Amino acid sequence: MEKNKISIIVPCFNEKEALPLFYNKMSEVMQLMDQTAGVSFELIIVDDGSQDDTLSVVKNLADNDDRVKYISFSRNFGKEAAMYAGLQHATGEYVAIMDADLQDPPDMLPEMYRVLTEEGYDAVGTRRVTRKGEPPIRSFFARKFYRLMSRISKANMVDGARDYRLMNRKYVDALLSLKEYNRFSKGLFGWVGFKVKWLEFENVNRVAGETKWSFWQLFLYSLDGIVAFSNAPLYMASIAGVFSFVVAIIAMLFIIIRRLVFGDPVAGWASTVVIILFIGGIQLLSIGILGLYLSKLYLEAKDRPIYLIGESNIEKDSEKH
Repeated sequence: MEKNKISIIVPCFNEKEALPLFYNKMSEVMQLMDQTAGVSFELIIVDDGSQDDTLSVVKNLADNDDRVKYISFSRNFGKEAAMYAGLQHATGEYVAIMDADLQDPPDMLPEMYRVLTEEGYDAVGTRRVTRKGEPPIRSFFARKFYRLMSRISKANMVDGARDYRLMNRKYVDALLSLKEYNRFSKGLFGWVGFKVKWLEFENVNRVAGETKWSFWQLFLYSLDGIVAFSNAPLYMASIAGVFSFVVAIIAMLFIIIRRLVFGDPVAGWASTVVIILFIGGIQLLSIGILGLYLSKLYLEAKDRPIYLIGESNIEKDSEKH
Protein backbone atom coordinates (compact mmCIF):
# COMPACT_ATOMS: atom_id res chain seq x y z
CA MET A 1 0.00 0.00 0.00
CA GLU A 2 1.37 3.38 -1.02
CA LYS A 3 2.14 5.75 1.81
CA ASN A 4 0.40 9.08 2.23
CA LYS A 5 2.77 11.97 1.69
CA ILE A 6 2.94 15.15 3.75
CA SER A 7 4.52 18.20 2.13
CA ILE A 8 6.05 20.62 4.63
CA ILE A 9 6.38 24.18 3.31
CA VAL A 10 9.02 26.24 5.09
CA PRO A 11 9.30 29.94 4.09
CA CYS A 12 12.76 31.30 4.97
CA PHE A 13 14.37 34.70 5.03
CA ASN A 14 17.84 34.91 6.59
CA GLU A 15 17.40 31.73 8.63
CA LYS A 16 20.86 30.16 8.31
CA GLU A 17 21.11 29.72 12.10
CA ALA A 18 17.65 28.26 12.65
CA LEU A 19 17.41 25.93 9.64
CA PRO A 20 19.79 23.19 10.85
CA LEU A 21 17.99 23.11 14.21
CA PHE A 22 14.62 22.96 12.46
CA TYR A 23 15.80 20.16 10.17
CA ASN A 24 17.11 18.09 13.09
CA LYS A 25 13.82 18.41 14.95
CA MET A 26 11.76 17.68 11.84
CA SER A 27 13.88 14.61 11.10
CA GLU A 28 12.89 13.18 14.49
CA VAL A 29 9.20 13.86 13.83
CA MET A 30 9.35 12.47 10.28
CA GLN A 31 11.00 9.27 11.49
CA LEU A 32 8.42 8.88 14.24
CA MET A 33 5.47 9.39 11.89
CA ASP A 34 6.97 7.06 9.30
CA GLN A 35 7.11 4.33 11.93
CA THR A 36 3.76 4.97 13.62
CA ALA A 37 1.52 6.38 10.86
CA GLY A 38 3.28 5.11 7.74
CA VAL A 39 3.61 8.48 6.02
CA SER A 40 6.37 9.87 3.81
CA PHE A 41 7.53 13.47 3.66
CA GLU A 42 8.94 16.17 1.46
CA LEU A 43 10.39 19.39 2.85
CA ILE A 44 9.90 22.33 0.50
CA ILE A 45 12.13 25.12 1.76
CA VAL A 46 11.41 28.44 0.06
CA ASP A 47 14.29 30.89 0.25
CA ASP A 48 12.68 34.31 0.02
CA GLY A 49 15.71 36.18 -1.31
CA SER A 50 17.82 35.73 1.82
CA GLN A 51 20.91 37.92 2.16
CA ASP A 52 22.86 35.50 4.34
CA ASP A 53 23.95 31.89 3.71
CA THR A 54 20.45 30.42 4.00
CA LEU A 55 20.54 29.05 0.43
CA SER A 56 23.89 27.36 1.01
CA VAL A 57 22.51 25.68 4.14
CA VAL A 58 19.43 24.52 2.20
CA LYS A 59 21.54 23.13 -0.65
CA ASN A 60 23.67 21.21 1.83
CA LEU A 61 20.55 19.70 3.38
CA ALA A 62 19.23 18.77 -0.08
CA ASP A 63 22.51 17.11 -1.02
CA ASN A 64 22.26 14.81 1.98
CA ASP A 65 18.50 14.17 2.04
CA ASP A 66 16.43 13.68 -1.11
CA ARG A 67 13.29 14.63 0.82
CA VAL A 68 14.52 18.23 0.90
CA LYS A 69 13.41 20.37 -2.03
CA TYR A 70 14.15 24.04 -2.37
CA ILE A 71 12.94 27.09 -4.25
CA SER A 72 15.07 30.22 -4.23
CA PHE A 73 13.44 33.49 -5.30
CA SER A 74 15.25 35.98 -7.52
CA ARG A 75 14.71 38.57 -4.76
CA ASN A 76 12.67 39.06 -1.62
CA PHE A 77 8.96 38.77 -2.50
CA GLY A 78 7.62 38.31 1.02
CA LYS A 79 6.31 35.44 3.11
CA GLU A 80 2.95 35.41 1.36
CA ALA A 81 4.62 34.73 -1.99
CA ALA A 82 6.83 32.07 -0.38
CA MET A 83 3.82 30.22 1.03
CA TYR A 84 2.02 30.41 -2.31
CA ALA A 85 5.08 29.04 -4.15
CA GLY A 86 5.29 26.17 -1.70
CA LEU A 87 1.60 25.35 -2.15
CA GLN A 88 2.01 25.34 -5.92
CA HIS A 89 4.91 22.89 -5.80
CA ALA A 90 3.65 20.61 -3.02
CA THR A 91 2.83 17.09 -4.23
CA GLY A 92 1.63 15.52 -0.97
CA GLU A 93 -1.91 14.46 -0.17
CA TYR A 94 -1.50 16.63 2.92
CA VAL A 95 0.33 19.95 3.15
CA ALA A 96 1.62 21.84 6.17
CA ILE A 97 3.07 25.36 6.49
CA MET A 98 5.69 25.90 9.19
CA ASP A 99 8.20 28.57 10.18
CA ALA A 100 11.87 27.61 10.35
CA ASP A 101 12.41 29.21 13.76
CA LEU A 102 10.60 26.37 15.63
CA GLN A 103 7.92 28.72 16.91
CA ASP A 104 5.59 26.24 15.20
CA PRO A 105 6.16 23.05 17.25
CA PRO A 106 6.81 20.07 14.93
CA ASP A 107 5.71 17.77 17.78
CA MET A 108 2.10 18.77 17.01
CA LEU A 109 2.19 17.22 13.54
CA PRO A 110 1.26 13.62 14.58
CA GLU A 111 -1.88 14.85 16.34
CA MET A 112 -2.75 17.15 13.44
CA TYR A 113 -2.43 14.24 11.01
CA ARG A 114 -4.57 12.02 13.24
CA VAL A 115 -7.33 14.63 13.34
CA LEU A 116 -7.41 14.91 9.54
CA THR A 117 -7.43 11.17 8.91
CA GLU A 118 -9.73 10.06 11.72
CA GLU A 119 -12.08 12.94 12.52
CA GLY A 120 -13.03 14.09 9.03
CA TYR A 121 -11.64 17.63 9.11
CA ASP A 122 -10.19 19.36 6.05
CA ALA A 123 -7.59 21.37 7.94
CA VAL A 124 -6.10 21.61 11.39
CA GLY A 125 -5.02 25.10 12.43
CA THR A 126 -2.98 26.17 15.43
CA ARG A 127 -3.43 29.14 17.70
CA ARG A 128 -1.38 30.53 20.55
CA VAL A 129 -3.25 30.86 23.82
CA THR A 130 -0.52 33.10 25.26
CA ARG A 131 1.85 35.65 23.79
CA LYS A 132 4.48 35.31 26.49
CA GLY A 133 7.80 36.69 25.28
CA GLU A 134 6.27 39.17 22.83
CA PRO A 135 6.46 42.94 23.40
CA PRO A 136 3.25 43.99 25.26
CA ILE A 137 2.37 46.66 22.70
CA ARG A 138 2.57 44.13 19.85
CA SER A 139 0.35 41.68 21.74
CA PHE A 140 -2.19 44.40 22.51
CA PHE A 141 -2.55 45.55 18.91
CA ALA A 142 -2.59 41.97 17.60
CA ARG A 143 -5.60 41.14 19.79
CA LYS A 144 -7.36 44.35 18.75
CA PHE A 145 -6.71 43.53 15.10
CA TYR A 146 -8.30 40.08 15.32
CA ARG A 147 -11.26 41.51 17.22
CA LEU A 148 -11.70 44.21 14.59
CA MET A 149 -11.46 41.73 11.69
CA SER A 150 -14.04 39.46 13.26
CA ARG A 151 -16.50 42.36 13.21
CA ILE A 152 -15.86 43.92 9.81
CA SER A 153 -14.96 40.86 7.73
CA LYS A 154 -16.75 37.69 6.67
CA ALA A 155 -13.50 35.71 6.79
CA ASN A 156 -13.23 33.58 9.92
CA MET A 157 -10.05 34.78 11.63
CA VAL A 158 -9.25 33.29 15.03
CA ASP A 159 -7.34 35.29 17.64
CA GLY A 160 -3.79 33.99 17.98
CA ALA A 161 -3.98 31.95 14.77
CA ARG A 162 -0.68 30.96 13.21
CA ASP A 163 0.08 30.17 9.59
CA TYR A 164 1.06 26.74 10.93
CA ARG A 165 -1.61 24.30 9.77
CA LEU A 166 -2.02 20.91 8.11
CA MET A 167 -4.42 20.75 5.16
CA ASN A 168 -5.81 18.07 2.90
CA ARG A 169 -5.57 18.32 -0.87
CA LYS A 170 -9.11 19.70 -1.27
CA TYR A 171 -8.30 22.59 1.03
CA VAL A 172 -4.97 23.28 -0.71
CA ASP A 173 -6.57 23.27 -4.17
CA ALA A 174 -9.14 25.78 -2.93
CA LEU A 175 -6.34 28.10 -1.78
CA LEU A 176 -4.53 27.73 -5.10
CA SER A 177 -7.68 28.75 -6.96
CA LEU A 178 -7.35 32.19 -5.33
CA LYS A 179 -4.72 33.73 -7.58
CA GLU A 180 -4.85 37.31 -6.36
CA TYR A 181 -1.59 39.26 -6.25
CA ASN A 182 -2.30 40.97 -2.92
CA ARG A 183 -2.39 37.94 -0.65
CA PHE A 184 -3.33 37.86 3.03
CA SER A 185 -3.22 34.18 3.89
CA LYS A 186 -4.81 34.42 7.34
CA GLY A 187 -7.89 35.85 5.66
CA LEU A 188 -7.73 33.40 2.73
CA PHE A 189 -7.59 30.45 5.13
CA GLY A 190 -10.82 31.63 6.72
CA TRP A 191 -12.48 32.69 3.47
CA VAL A 192 -12.33 29.25 1.79
CA GLY A 193 -14.25 27.74 4.68
CA PHE A 194 -14.32 23.92 5.02
CA LYS A 195 -14.12 22.03 8.31
CA VAL A 196 -11.26 23.30 10.45
CA LYS A 197 -10.23 22.18 13.91
CA TRP A 198 -8.04 24.39 16.09
CA LEU A 199 -5.30 23.12 18.36
CA GLU A 200 -3.95 25.40 21.07
CA PHE A 201 -0.39 25.73 22.32
CA GLU A 202 1.73 27.98 24.49
CA ASN A 203 3.86 30.59 22.76
CA VAL A 204 7.36 29.38 21.86
CA ASN A 205 10.29 31.76 21.42
CA ARG A 206 12.53 31.64 18.37
CA VAL A 207 15.22 28.98 18.57
CA ALA A 208 17.78 31.22 16.85
CA GLY A 209 18.08 34.50 14.97
CA GLU A 210 15.81 37.52 15.19
CA THR A 211 12.27 38.18 14.05
CA LYS A 212 11.95 39.69 10.58
CA TRP A 213 8.70 41.47 11.45
CA SER A 214 8.94 44.94 12.96
CA PHE A 215 5.93 46.65 14.50
CA TRP A 216 5.64 48.92 11.44
CA GLN A 217 5.71 45.95 9.04
CA LEU A 218 3.00 44.21 11.05
CA PHE A 219 0.93 47.39 11.01
CA LEU A 220 1.16 47.65 7.22
CA TYR A 221 0.39 43.93 6.93
CA SER A 222 -2.74 44.42 9.03
CA LEU A 223 -3.84 47.26 6.75
CA ASP A 224 -3.46 44.91 3.78
CA GLY A 225 -5.68 42.42 5.56
CA ILE A 226 -8.38 45.00 6.30
CA VAL A 227 -8.40 46.30 2.72
CA ALA A 228 -8.37 42.77 1.27
CA PHE A 229 -11.29 41.43 3.29
CA SER A 230 -13.53 44.33 4.23
CA ASN A 231 -15.29 47.34 2.71
CA ALA A 232 -15.83 48.83 6.16
CA PRO A 233 -13.22 51.63 5.72
CA LEU A 234 -15.10 52.86 2.64
CA TYR A 235 -18.37 52.93 4.60
CA MET A 236 -16.61 54.73 7.45
CA ALA A 237 -15.33 57.38 5.04
CA SER A 238 -18.87 57.87 3.67
CA ILE A 239 -20.32 58.13 7.18
CA ALA A 240 -17.65 60.65 8.15
CA GLY A 241 -18.56 62.72 5.10
CA VAL A 242 -22.25 62.67 6.00
CA PHE A 243 -21.44 63.57 9.60
CA SER A 244 -19.30 66.49 8.47
CA PHE A 245 -22.09 67.72 6.19
CA VAL A 246 -24.69 67.55 8.99
CA VAL A 247 -22.41 69.40 11.41
CA ALA A 248 -21.84 72.12 8.78
CA ILE A 249 -25.62 72.56 8.25
CA ILE A 250 -26.26 72.80 11.99
CA ALA A 251 -23.46 75.33 12.42
CA MET A 252 -24.79 77.41 9.52
CA LEU A 253 -28.33 77.48 10.98
CA PHE A 254 -26.95 78.44 14.38
CA ILE A 255 -25.02 81.38 12.91
CA ILE A 256 -28.02 82.61 10.90
CA ILE A 257 -30.43 82.36 13.85
CA ARG A 258 -28.01 84.09 16.21
CA ARG A 259 -27.51 86.91 13.71
CA LEU A 260 -31.26 87.40 13.17
CA VAL A 261 -32.32 87.12 16.82
CA PHE A 262 -29.45 88.70 18.70
CA GLY A 263 -27.83 90.79 16.00
CA ASP A 264 -24.39 89.42 16.90
CA PRO A 265 -21.79 90.00 14.25
CA VAL A 266 -20.25 86.93 12.67
CA ALA A 267 -16.96 86.43 14.48
CA GLY A 268 -14.61 83.72 15.64
CA TRP A 269 -11.83 83.17 13.15
CA ALA A 270 -10.33 80.51 15.43
CA SER A 271 -13.44 78.35 15.31
CA THR A 272 -13.56 78.83 11.53
CA VAL A 273 -10.01 77.53 11.20
CA VAL A 274 -10.84 74.53 13.40
CA ILE A 275 -13.86 73.68 11.25
CA ILE A 276 -11.81 73.97 8.05
CA LEU A 277 -9.11 71.71 9.48
CA PHE A 278 -11.73 69.24 10.68
CA ILE A 279 -13.41 68.99 7.29
CA GLY A 280 -10.05 68.93 5.50
CA GLY A 281 -8.86 66.11 7.75
CA ILE A 282 -11.93 64.02 6.95
CA GLN A 283 -11.42 64.64 3.24
CA LEU A 284 -7.76 63.62 3.36
CA LEU A 285 -8.62 60.50 5.39
CA SER A 286 -11.29 59.53 2.88
CA ILE A 287 -8.95 60.12 -0.06
CA GLY A 288 -6.30 58.01 1.66
CA ILE A 289 -8.75 55.12 2.16
CA LEU A 290 -9.83 55.30 -1.47
CA GLY A 291 -6.17 55.39 -2.47
CA LEU A 292 -5.47 52.13 -0.62
CA TYR A 293 -8.24 50.31 -2.46
CA LEU A 294 -7.25 51.83 -5.81
CA SER A 295 -3.61 50.84 -5.29
CA LYS A 296 -4.66 47.22 -4.76
CA LEU A 297 -6.73 47.32 -7.95
CA TYR A 298 -3.77 48.85 -9.78
CA LEU A 299 -1.45 46.03 -8.69
CA GLU A 300 -4.02 43.38 -9.60
CA ALA A 301 -4.59 44.93 -13.03
CA LYS A 302 -0.87 44.70 -13.84
CA ASP A 303 -1.12 40.92 -13.52
CA ARG A 304 2.54 40.58 -12.56
CA PRO A 305 3.77 37.19 -11.30
CA ILE A 306 3.52 36.71 -7.56
CA TYR A 307 7.14 35.55 -7.47
CA LEU A 308 10.11 34.72 -9.71
CA ILE A 309 12.38 31.74 -9.12
CA GLY A 310 16.14 32.14 -9.28
CA GLU A 311 16.95 28.45 -8.88
CA SER A 312 15.31 25.27 -7.65
CA ASN A 313 15.88 21.52 -7.48
CA ILE A 314 12.23 20.80 -8.20
CA GLU A 315 11.62 19.50 -11.70
CA LYS A 316 8.77 21.73 -12.73
CA ASP A 317 8.16 24.76 -14.91
CA SER A 318 9.39 27.36 -12.46
CA GLU A 319 10.27 30.44 -14.40
CA LYS A 320 7.33 32.47 -13.22
CA HIS A 321 3.95 31.99 -11.56
